[in-house]
Amino acid sequence: MSYLTPGLPKPVPVPDGLDTPFWEASTRNVLMLQRCGACQEFQWGPEWICHRCHSEDVNFEEVRPVGNIYSYERVWHPVHPALKDQGPYIIVLVELPECSNVRLVGNLMGDPEQSVEIGAPVQAVFEHHRDVEPPFTLVQWEKV
Repeated sequence: MSYLTPGLPKPVPVPDGLDTPFWEASTRNVLMLQRCGACQEFQWGPEWICHRCHSEDVNFEEVRPVGNIYSYERVWHPVHPALKDQGPYIIVLVELPECSNVRLVGNLMGDPEQSVEIGAPVQAVFEHHRDVEPPFTLVQWEKV
């Protein structure tokens, strides 16, 4: 099941290319995050310098696509016109404990009325959209 309704903006790398490694890796079912070479901490969203120590030595590194639900919202009344007939659906904020507790947002796959527990383990699901221009992949989540 696709979570991207026609009419929604397609996720693409920002014009300066800063997050391109994230999007390119997702097309290969790989999760990559930025990591500082100086302090070794991960960060998201990507920046030209480290959020913590301000080093310019930041690069993308492959990480295990697993985490825990930090927060969530079950959306019953979407605000974007393209989603008017879609709902409910669950948006999760996933914390990656192995990656400096970086947090990523995505949809929780499965029954939109399923029970959701804070701290529940989840893994990334890569939802490919290869038949559009430009092609892209969404990083979604499912319970482990």
